[in-house]
Amino acid sequence: MLIYLVGGILCITTFYMFIPSLITRITGIGVFRKGTVKKQVAFTFDDGPHPQYTPKLLDLLKLHQVKATFFVLGSKAEQYPELIRRIDREGHQIGIHNYCHTSNWLMLPSTIRREHLDRSADIIESIVGTRPNYYRPPWGLINIFDFFRRKQYRIALWSVMGGDWRNRFCQTRLQSTLLGGITDGSVVLLHDSGDTVGADQHAPYFMLKALEEVLNQLQTRNLQFVRLDEMS
Repeated sequence: MLIYLVGGILCITTFYMFIPSLITRITGIGVFRKGTVKKQVAFTFDDGPHPQYTPKLLDLLKLHQVKATFFVLGSKAEQYPELIRRIDREGHQIGIHNYCHTSNWLMLPSTIRREHLDRSADIIESIVGTRPNYYRPPWGLINIFDFFRRKQYRIALWSVMGGDWRNRFCQTRLQSTLLGGITDGSVVLLHDSGDTVGADQHAPYFMLKALEEVLNQLQTRNLQFVRLDEMS
């Protein structure tokens, strides 16, 4: 009896968590992870806003005339509404990254919808007057029910992962990873906060230093830096 119970739990777990995430990572079905237009690149930033690093990032993006997409946590949007307003005012796109940085594998579908997606969307809409419709689940982990939300929230992953949540990686490899990985249609994943589990608190400081040099070098490639909703 115990064997059947364990087997049933494993089957449900596999169907609910592992298969959807595997499908999206391998095939891209049901998610947006790379554009098709030549010379377009989308920079995306997760886990913010952060009172120290997000303003510096916005200054850098403005200097280089880069439009980006920010997948913000609803709890931080609630805490720092002035940063949300600045992100919107300067022409960047705002998407949802759950209310707090909790994996969709660990929550019921109703909890995700009610306590994370709709709650975060309500907060952002109350601040900037526009309801976000792009969504990136924390760690990019999808469950089977996330696919049924596509009419309301477009799920966006990435094609280039910076690995910038670690100080050491930012200092030694981030610049070369970005310059070597960015190509036509790239969706680049970076972070403007190091407050989440598994991240180094000051990693965004080193990310910003690397990103500044990367943007300087990318100018010679004649790329267009766009929001995700401007990319096809």
